[in-house]
Amino acid sequence: MTKRDASIVVAPGKVGLDDLAQVLAGASVMLDPSFWPRVEAASVIVAQAAAAQAPVYGINTGFGKLASRRIPPAQTALLQRNLIVSHCCGVGPPTPEPIVRLMMALKIISLGRGASGVRREVIEQLQAMLARGIYPLVPQQGSVGASGDLAPLAHLTAVMIGEGQAIVDGAVVPGREALTAAGLAPLTLGPKEGLALINGTQFSTAYAVSGLLRAHGLACTALVTGALSVDAAMASTAPFRSELQQLRGHAGQIAAGAALTALLDGSEIRMSHLEGDERVQDPYCLRCQPQVVGAALDLVTHAARTLAVEVNAVTDNPLVLVETGEIVSGGNFHAEPVAFAADQIALALSEIGAIAERRIATLVDPALNFGLPPFLTVDPGINSGFMIAEVTAAALYAENKQRAVPCSIDSTPTSANQEDHVSMAAHAARRLSDMADNLATILGIELLVAAQGITLRAPHSTSTPLAAVIDALREQVPELGADRYMAGDLAKSAALVEQGALPATAIAALQNNPFPRLAEKGQLS
Repeated sequence: MTKRDASIVVAPGKVGLDDLAQVLAGASVMLDPSFWPRVEAASVIVAQAAAAQAPVYGINTGFGKLASRRIPPAQTALLQRNLIVSHCCGVGPPTPEPIVRLMMALKIISLGRGASGVRREVIEQLQAMLARGIYPLVPQQGSVGASGDLAPLAHLTAVMIGEGQAIVDGAVVPGREALTAAGLAPLTLGPKEGLALINGTQFSTAYAVSGLLRAHGLACTALVTGALSVDAAMASTAPFRSELQQLRGHAGQIAAGAALTALLDGSEIRMSHLEGDERVQDPYCLRCQPQVVGAALDLVTHAARTLAVEVNAVTDNPLVLVETGEIVSGGNFHAEPVAFAADQIALALSEIGAIAERRIATLVDPALNFGLPPFLTVDPGINSGFMIAEVTAAALYAENKQRAVPCSIDSTPTSANQEDHVSMAAHAARRLSDMADNLATILGIELLVAAQGITLRAPHSTSTPLAAVIDALREQVPELGADRYMAGDLAKSAALVEQGALPATAIAALQNNPFPRLAEKGQLS
């Protein structure tokens, strides 16, 4: 079975982060059948409102600043079609396919709550496209995060009605052709359906969830590279003792300290300098790892709680209250919670990279690395060793620091001042991809540098799990002797980081998992 063949059943209100990780990996989505009656009941309420004389926003009126314009029943379908094509104003490079898949899944979940008033056929069209690999081409730029992610979601919806462009097996094709080739017909949207599809936070939330999952994985990897650096620098493990972490009390710090302790347990390097070491304290980048990476884990955990709610939320407008038969206009499309969560994730990514870069700088500096050669090369002078690798890490950290400036504090009024406060959630969430890429490379550089440092500590050896990590690296990148072309080494080590190979290798060697788990509701456990 291929990843595209895999399918999960989603129950809106109960979808967890593990489910969404499967969608990012290629799984399609089917709505739990028990939700169809509510979907259909809400659709009937909308159809009745469309046939009535009373104006109801988005059903028989214009949109935004044009909400006071009454639309006759005969023009309802044209209204919805025009809404979609007029809002296809996205620019910039295409959104990556995994993010588009997640957007589609999140829209299925939201519409499946039965408060948006769409017909069953709308959700089924999304399900069929997802299952058959028809991914709308969604430009990355154009959303300010209220009234929802209008432009990106319009591009997604356009393919459903036979407009726009889709990506099928890596090729860009017209939307109508993509549907026809898959045996699907374009939808004719009914009352409110276009509005239900383009209102919402699914573009911002998809990017934020992807960033969240990557941030958690990178935080766990940073504990591995950080532990390697501790041994390479012949630093103390005393600052990681559980008693110290418990006295502070933060969950992330406690978990980080426990992981570092487990990773370093049994190191001969550590035992070799328990006595006679004239150093009293190590630099903060080594001994304050539980406090810094732990705090980052706590930020990621808080963001996870917010996003675990948002992925199950109904975020279009107006909403149908099935129990009372009312259609009520509100503001659930405003993506402020997503913007705040993305800003928190950005801070975590930046700070994990900041402290990792300092560890790299410590290991290549003969004034700080406790007896290792300058830049970890056996013949300094003729060889530069890891000199410029450290500079690259500094450059990437500087980029992440600049990108970590909060986006949620920005707002630009739009739509003739009708939408006078916006969240900028799309900006906040999109940058997480680039920041995670940068952090993966920083940690990959730390992996190279720390592994080299540990090798230079021979005949003393590191712990069993850390030795296994170094062995995994050496299958891809040999120890550095004389200077060689370094870009390939950096790419291979960053790929190991991206794959989650470091924590996985350590877990296999330990035969247990010392890393904090990001559970469905964002709890560290």
